Amino acid sequence: MTRMIDIYSILPVMIVAGWALLLLVVDLWIPRHRKGITALLAAIGLAIALGFVLASSGNTILGFNQMVVLDGFSSFMQVLFLVSGMVAVALAYDYIQRMNINHGEFYVLMMFSIAGMMLMSQAYNLLMVFLALELLSIPLYVLTGFARTRLESEEASLKYFLLGAFASGFVLYGTALIFSATGQLDFVGIAAVVTAGSANSVLFLIGAALLLVGFGFKIAAVPFQMWTPDVYQGAPTPVTAFMSVAVKAAGFAALMRVFLVLFPSLSEHLTPILWVMAALTMIVGNIVALAQNNIKRMLAYSAIAHAGYILMAFVAFGNGEVVGNTVAATLFYLVAYGLTSFGAWALVIVIEREYGKGILLDDLAGIGKHYPWLGVAMLVFMLSFAGVPLTMGFWGKFYLFRTAVQAGYIGLAIIGLLTSVASAYYYLRVVVYMFMKPGEPKLQINPWVSLVIGVAALAVLLLSLIPWTILELASRAVLLLQ
Repeated sequence: MTRMIDIYSILPVMIVAGWALLLLVVDLWIPRHRKGITALLAAIGLAIALGFVLASSGNTILGFNQMVVLDGFSSFMQVLFLVSGMVAVALAYDYIQRMNINHGEFYVLMMFSIAGMMLMSQAYNLLMVFLALELLSIPLYVLTGFARTRLESEEASLKYFLLGAFASGFVLYGTALIFSATGQLDFVGIAAVVTAGSANSVLFLIGAALLLVGFGFKIAAVPFQMWTPDVYQGAPTPVTAFMSVAVKAAGFAALMRVFLVLFPSLSEHLTPILWVMAALTMIVGNIVALAQNNIKRMLAYSAIAHAGYILMAFVAFGNGEVVGNTVAATLFYLVAYGLTSFGAWALVIVIEREYGKGILLDDLAGIGKHYPWLGVAMLVFMLSFAGVPLTMGFWGKFYLFRTAVQAGYIGLAIIGLLTSVASAYYYLRVVVYMFMKPGEPKLQINPWVSLVIGVAALAVLLLSLIPWTILELASRAVLLLQ
């Protein structure tokens, strides 16, 4: 019976990982010119796993001797990861053919990375956190350099690998120090030792700081964001889109799970650090984005800024009165940002004529006139990114700002508000180029990419009118804190 409960607790992860292994073998018999079959099979595998996640939602289970947990938080995050994976498959199908990098391993690697993200959201043991982090990261190092004939892609992959390995080292060293301080690796055991006052406080604090460095790399928070613009620019665009949404969400999943469960007692020491990180991330991300002419780099710095907005609400992680609001606001914002980001990156894929070309602001000229529906869709995404009132992005920022103000961090909320206003310049500049600059763009629009753009734009518009539906789901995604 115990073994069945263990298996049930990670069944969706097993489905994704097992399906990826099976797909790796099946792909050997699929001709290169028919790799669309591999893409379809990958999407089917992700859909099956999604069905199991939805079927098991509402349960709370500790499995494998408290190494993993199934709760509302992990179920919510897994839905986000699996949907992000299916969207990434849709974006990649035409792109990798057009860029002549059409290999079935692309989808297999993506599925392994998704399995790591799903496991990350369930990890209830520091060793499991590290293993999930590596399962998430290693396939992404390869995917970043998937266009291996292009120097930019190889450079991006190497930078991501070197800095990612460095960040993983911080996580592992932090885990070792926490084990030294408490003699435990599972969250329940560590929390019990800390509550009893038996932990070595100095080692425990240093270990927490090192974990913050590792997770800060994954969410691209300042000063650990150096890799982001170069990797986002050099990676194949569907991979960049996938990273901007799913990897960021996975990083915040680990950050919330670990810090809310293990380190509330350290909030007095860690809160000032998080405050500075959040402020710098918002300021640096938005200011540097103002100077960008390359759309992929602009969206990369935009992603950095959005990580700062989420961190703003997370600063109060040690305040038990607002923890529920912190989790709900973060999950809501990840959904809002994910929808908007996938739509924007899908449009970048449309205008990218060949690898690394066609992605400057000047290349947007005339799109609003010749392809008005694309122009309107981009307008929706840019307004949502900027947080213009009554858009999905506005409600997301509203909930984050509200949480920060409730926790007493009014100054941080003001910084978030001012930087959000400043961001409107570079977001609306995209719209100006599309509608007001003369040009004769010739675009090849794939049906699957069109579907992603259309669905994302409609979702952003409709959910802007009924934001409480997503917030209610996020509020029900209870994170197990003991």
